Amino acid sequence: MATTKRRLNITLAPDVEKLITQIAKRDRVPEATKISELLNISLMMEEDKAFSLLGENRLKEKGKKLTHADVWGK
Repeated sequence: MATTKRRLNITLAPDVEKLITQIAKRDRVPEATKISELLNISLMMEEDKAFSLLGENRLKEKGKKLTHADVWGK
């Protein structure tokens, strides 16, 4: 059966492989599924970090700041 998902081969350190195996067994999912879930979580964390830095940089900028009420009218 063909899949629409791209396959990717990775090499894991033995200790990481052991942890993935244990976590996948605990959650009763295939190892590949668990790795995919953990990767998605990691990517969301990286995105949050980038947005946080963007926000911090904007707060440092000089100029007029708009309040919530100014923007949303509430």
